[in-house]
Amino acid sequence: MAVESSAAKVLFERDGVLARPSGREDAEDDFPVCGSLRIVQKDADVSVEFTPLEDSADILCAAEDSSSVVEWVRRGGRRPGEPRGREAERDAGGGEGSARRDRFFSVRLAHLAAVTVREDRRRDAPSLLFALKDSSSLPPLHFQQGGGRELLDCLRRMATLSPCAEDESRLLIGPADKVLSESFENLADDGDDDLGPVRFRKDPYVTTLGRFSKVGNYIFDAFRGSEEQHQRPPEEEEVAAAAGELIPALEINQQEEPGFEVVTRVDLGTRPQVSRGAPISALAWSGHQDQDGRLLRVARLKESIFRGGLCHAVRKEAWKFLLGYFPWSSTLDERRSLQRSKTDEYFRMKLQWKSVSEEQEKRNWRLREYRSLIEKDVERTDRSNPFYQGTDNPGLVLLHDILMTYCMYDFDLGYVQGMSDLLSPIVFVLESEADAFWCFVSFMEQLVSGRRARPTGAALFFLPRSPLLQHRNFEEQMQGMKAQLIQLSSLLRLLDPSFCNYLESQDSGYLYFCFRWLLIRFKREFAFHDVLRLWEVMWTGLPCHNFHLLLCCAILDSERSKIMEEKFGFNEILKHVNQLSMKLDVEEILQKAESIWLQIKKCQGWPRSALDILVSDSCRRASACRPADSEGHSRCAVDSRRPGPVAFTS
Repeated sequence: MAVESSAAKVLFERDGVLARPSGREDAEDDFPVCGSLRIVQKDADVSVEFTPLEDSADILCAAEDSSSVVEWVRRGGRRPGEPRGREAERDAGGGEGSARRDRFFSVRLAHLAAVTVREDRRRDAPSLLFALKDSSSLPPLHFQQGGGRELLDCLRRMATLSPCAEDESRLLIGPADKVLSESFENLADDGDDDLGPVRFRKDPYVTTLGRFSKVGNYIFDAFRGSEEQHQRPPEEEEVAAAAGELIPALEINQQEEPGFEVVTRVDLGTRPQVSRGAPISALAWSGHQDQDGRLLRVARLKESIFRGGLCHAVRKEAWKFLLGYFPWSSTLDERRSLQRSKTDEYFRMKLQWKSVSEEQEKRNWRLREYRSLIEKDVERTDRSNPFYQGTDNPGLVLLHDILMTYCMYDFDLGYVQGMSDLLSPIVFVLESEADAFWCFVSFMEQLVSGRRARPTGAALFFLPRSPLLQHRNFEEQMQGMKAQLIQLSSLLRLLDPSFCNYLESQDSGYLYFCFRWLLIRFKREFAFHDVLRLWEVMWTGLPCHNFHLLLCCAILDSERSKIMEEKFGFNEILKHVNQLSMKLDVEEILQKAESIWLQIKKCQGWPRSALDILVSDSCRRASACRPADSEGHSRCAVDSRRPGPVAFTS
């Protein structure tokens, strides 16, 4: 874990770093200084410090009466204006050791403007050159024993590093973006405690989305940019500035929107009525299996699950099929063999982090951070559910161990806060550590890559992930979230242009208030048992691709009258949507979302580019097209030869 003291916390430390104060490697009279480079956090300030190994006590910092960002003086030593370098040290009768001691520095992270990454030609080691906002620079830092990339990783957790268009080796350092860095636990909290700058920086996501009525104006400014300057009391300026730092990762550029064809009017026709069915019972589930345990009539079975869900007694087995852990065509013996193999694989990965010693963990900051986040989140995940109540709860232990093992499985992604929300229902249903892990892996694969996982088998586990697609929802820039918000906005404009126009008039057209719905799949919007029903319905892949976007449209459709009739503004819309949590009827929303889909499929003028959002590649490749049946069942095969209406198979 990070080294802490009463005053400061060391976030990164690396010995064997060479600093050449002149910045010139051909300067014969300039000695490189070997020392330790650290990133230190003290209160709200983060600093980069270089300390020579000869004398760690003389850390240099900015002189009190200096306007420079970093002043090259020894603490208690040279005053501003005195000569620096070896000449001054010779005048003082110093010597080489004294020369090196005068090369120490400390600079705040907020004063860094950019960092240039380059390979050292003579030492075959990476080096970093930091530029400051006052146009000066720190000395080149050569990492003789490695650690340059780890330093950049540490900086990315506290600041935004973006490539420079003019120089590929240069990274621009901007304000930190921590939209995903805080817990989801208090998102539905409606408390009346005051909002202050310290709380905002500590819990930006929670504070922003949980206190819409208080901070809405500041987020509004961040979305809209600096077109207008509003007068605020001085004590509120810091909150507004922090809000401006919070939003950029989610800002949607107009150029990112897909090019839809111009549609003057879409005649949607009458929205059909649909009804929900009863959950599949244990008897009905067993009736779909042959004597070897192989599932029969899978398409009809999936449709029955979509229409009514599963009774709880069936979920423990059925979820393994829905999530791709068990192949639908496997026999009982094949599933038992697969289960043994995957259980062994799981516990081998678990042993990797269980066997890490304290000394090893001290040198692995990323593992320390993952463990810290997991322990904090697990302690407050679904604690109102009896399954997770009480101290020393075994369910919490399962959550912790599975999430830690997932970090070993996908160390690039590791743990992002919110994952405990996604895992909790799976552990609750399966009550098996290894089975829950592999089902969670499949669920995450759907979320981070945007594609469904293949069933596990002897040689195949998951579809290969494209580097451009993986981690889309959980990465810092949240490209997956941006794409989904754009798609949702496009669908809503076609379904309800008047409501969409109203939202745009209130600067809510990009539907940022749907962020939580999409990121953790409505986990915080419905009661726990309703989430189980909702997820198993979505996992069928019916009635269309991206059905969760139509669920969002259904929720918004249910609330449009109240929002428009009461003339909600930006703040009121955000607050109202947030307060829907735990008040939604899952069956009503599922009915409405399916009804919207049936309305779309019968529409003669629905744009092809908008249809692409709801049609999967597998449907597009289907060779046969048959009209929809009289009951409007929603399994589809698309006639891709022409735009316009879509044909569906029953």
